[in-house]
Amino acid sequence: MGRYEGGNKEMKKRALLGVTLLTFTTLAGCTNLSEQKSGEKQTEVAEAKATESEKAPVKNVIFMIGDGMGNPYTTGYRYFKANHSDKRVPQTAFDTYLVGQQATYPEDEEENVTDSASAATAMAAGVKTYNNAIALDNDKSKTETVLERAKKVGKSTGLVATSEITHATPAAYGAHNVSRKNMAEIADDYFDDQIDGQHKVDVLLGGGSELFARKDRDLVKEFSQAGYGHVTDKKSLKENQDDKILGLFAPGGLPKMIDRTEEVPSLADMTEAALQRLDKNEKGFFLMVEGSQIDWAGHSNDIVGAMSEMQDFEAAFEKAIDFAKKDGETLVVTTADHSTGGLSLGKGDQYNWLTEPLHAAKRTPDFMAEEIIKNGNVEKTVTEYIDFQLSEAELKAVKTAAESKDVEKIAQALRKIFDERSNTGWTTGGHTGEDVNVYAYGPQAEAFSGQIDNTDQAKIIFGLVDGTGQKAEIKDKGIGK
Repeated sequence: MGRYEGGNKEMKKRALLGVTLLTFTTLAGCTNLSEQKSGEKQTEVAEAKATESEKAPVKNVIFMIGDGMGNPYTTGYRYFKANHSDKRVPQTAFDTYLVGQQATYPEDEEENVTDSASAATAMAAGVKTYNNAIALDNDKSKTETVLERAKKVGKSTGLVATSEITHATPAAYGAHNVSRKNMAEIADDYFDDQIDGQHKVDVLLGGGSELFARKDRDLVKEFSQAGYGHVTDKKSLKENQDDKILGLFAPGGLPKMIDRTEEVPSLADMTEAALQRLDKNEKGFFLMVEGSQIDWAGHSNDIVGAMSEMQDFEAAFEKAIDFAKKDGETLVVTTADHSTGGLSLGKGDQYNWLTEPLHAAKRTPDFMAEEIIKNGNVEKTVTEYIDFQLSEAELKAVKTAAESKDVEKIAQALRKIFDERSNTGWTTGGHTGEDVNVYAYGPQAEAFSGQIDNTDQAKIIFGLVDGTGQKAEIKDKGIGK
């Protein structure tokens, strides 16, 4: 691994050097004294703004994770938002706030590409660990998380996800376990593992109802008796007024955005509901929001689902940014835990990636495959959910897959159609090891700039939620530290 020496002092030096070079360039182009003074004035204003931002306190932290959202996804979504006739590709809501990148590798004896549990533990607790670990180090000792630190200092806390709320990423912030697979134990941990007599997480919104209402234990009842509101759909989420809430909107993960009915809340809906509750605490809050199923689409090599989930995550991101802009004391940090699928925007010898076929999909291939199993009619299903006519070869491939009565085989046949028509490529059904983007807005956002390690996320945030309101001094910030 490469080593990048750094820290906040070095960052300041680089920033000041950049400002100095900009000033010299401006002065070199000046034709008179007034232009020189104007350039100096602009530099002074820039330095003053930087100093003001650095000193601003942080009351609230919203940490957003697009699971599996590597650069091909953010770039692909940019293309997806454009019209084919556009000469320029428009920005997404994320682009304005790009500040750097982070490394994602784990500390695992056998693997050097991370899973979501190890990556989330790094970002939540500031330690490298083995794949599958939920907020444990390599000795299997519990590691304090930024959510737990926030609760200790009197802040409110929340977890929001489109997966089961006990899935790897949210679990690493609010629980501890030797394996991400033990989701029933993780659900127990949310209730049993308390801080100063209080449940650690005030707002829990996502999927996984079957993990809370079990034969061996009814956690829904226990949370309700402890003062939590319990909601199961978009309407009840909107109507509920409880400060603490357990929202479980599906037995497992939520349907992807493109497949949802009106009864299921979006990630933006859940984010807004969480912020409304957490903002009542005068001491502030810590909220983690995950767009979980960007990753799931990547594992399935489903480009339709991937763009759907990027859209869902962007809408939630905009809710967070809007809140932070109005509030003035809220830091929003957004990143990914890793990339998934080895997504390629273009393949073979064609210099094209075409999004029109993706916009023609009204549902994901998985959804359509399940419908074909239910109704036994391939032509009716593809006509209803795809706004282009399949070729004879494409239709034959889906019908052949349908004969197997296997949902996954049918979905694969449908995914291949969208891949071929859009010129989308994939290299794996697993994760990939490249760095991922970091976006930040609000007070102390500059602390996350440049090339950092995923553990730096927690190291910095610990210093922002522990009651001091000051930036953490990370002497060994960067890769390999």
